[in-house]
Amino acid sequence: MPHQNRLLAALSEADGALLRPHLEAIDLPLGKVLVEPAATIPHAVFIDTGLCSVVSTMAEGGRIEIGLFGRDGMAAPALLLGTDTIPYQIFMQVAGRGRRISVSALREALRSSPSLRNLLLRYVQTFLIQVAQTAIANAGAPAEERLARWLLMYHDRQDGDDLSVTHEFLSIMLGVRRPTVTVAIHTLEGAGLIRARRGRIRVLSRMRLEEAAGQTYGPAEAEYERLIGPLRRPQSTLA
Repeated sequence: MPHQNRLLAALSEADGALLRPHLEAIDLPLGKVLVEPAATIPHAVFIDTGLCSVVSTMAEGGRIEIGLFGRDGMAAPALLLGTDTIPYQIFMQVAGRGRRISVSALREALRSSPSLRNLLLRYVQTFLIQVAQTAIANAGAPAEERLARWLLMYHDRQDGDDLSVTHEFLSIMLGVRRPTVTVAIHTLEGAGLIRARRGRIRVLSRMRLEEAAGQTYGPAEAEYERLIGPLRRPQSTLA
């Protein structure tokens, strides 16, 4: 069967053969922690379905998302740069499935294949740009723009238009208070871009949501397409 993970699907036959014997299919339930801060990372995990958040915990106890990935990526990109720990947590914010490989097996394959190493390093580049765009958005974009961007990024990484997410969770992801999230959702809903229900948001107009996100959305996605391939599957239901 074709890989759902974009990185695995982009491998040459030879590079796929290097990894295939070491890939183990795993379930990834909601809330499962893939990486703990400062803890040695034993496996790289390629996501087939679901969504991962990379979250930083601040000194005062709050948390904020600094990056996300799903079938476009892997946990953790830092492994490709030679390190075994990161100061952030990576966990499943939407349940799914994936394939894991031991760090030692992955690094042996990277040593054996320059083409594999180059592809995965291109992914690191796209992820770094996404993190930079998140910092830019958090520094000055209104909450409505940041929410529109986050919903688009989630939408990119799953099939269909219904996104499972709560106001409380969005407040953590966007680094704002819950009432601010509520106002931002009502603004986008009032403009006809989304429909919000308890624990779920439906995208009604992808095109207008992109307009609402402004310059906060697009650069990282364009870089992914340039270096790896399309991020999204074709979706015909959206205006």
